[in-house]
Amino acid sequence: MQILLLEDDERISFFLVKGLEENGYQVTLATSAEEARSLFDNNHWNILIVDIMLPGIDGIQFIKMLRYKNILTPVIVISALNDTMDKITALDHGADDYLVKPFHFDELLSRIKALTRRVKYQTAQTVKNELICGDLRIDLDQYKLYKREQLIELSPREFKLLHYLAQHKNKALSRTQILNAVWGIDFENNTNVVDVYISYLRHKIESPTDKYIYTVKSVGYMLQE
Repeated sequence: MQILLLEDDERISFFLVKGLEENGYQVTLATSAEEARSLFDNNHWNILIVDIMLPGIDGIQFIKMLRYKNILTPVIVISALNDTMDKITALDHGADDYLVKPFHFDELLSRIKALTRRVKYQTAQTVKNELICGDLRIDLDQYKLYKREQLIELSPREFKLLHYLAQHKNKALSRTQILNAVWGIDFENNTNVVDVYISYLRHKIESPTDKYIYTVKSVGYMLQE
């Protein structure tokens, strides 16, 4: 975990660098925004910890510059400014968290861990926004279905139905549950539209040797790996 600390107060920076390194983080200290900016050229940072009141370019201007360049590294602001508007300004201009000085060091560690977890989750969702069920891969970004990496054309309603079944794979779903989720709660309940579209899906994705959608007697349907 690489942390860039932007702090011009020597006493505070010494305390933070020592504490973070003792907790297993690799920390690089910059005492001005200009110095921090130069460190972005050949380095990758997992977290930035930024003070607001700095000589020259202040912390808010520095964060704005990063976001303008589409640098999305998570930023925790540490500042003696405790006014609500100061916090709002920092968050509105791209900061991810705001910690008021003086603070307990354990709280900073907790904020770093929470922000790291959130970023990892968001990255995973962005990189791989899909659902897998056996040989089926549902691409949720492009609304496409692949079976053994071969594209299968689905109508929007068929895709929505398969998406819902895949979200609850290996779980029996009633016709009413499927109807409400895919067609809407106001759709007529005595219709056989669910059975019709299940038949459409089976025709497109199944074969004598490949079965995915199972009928659960007296309940409804289940997509099973």
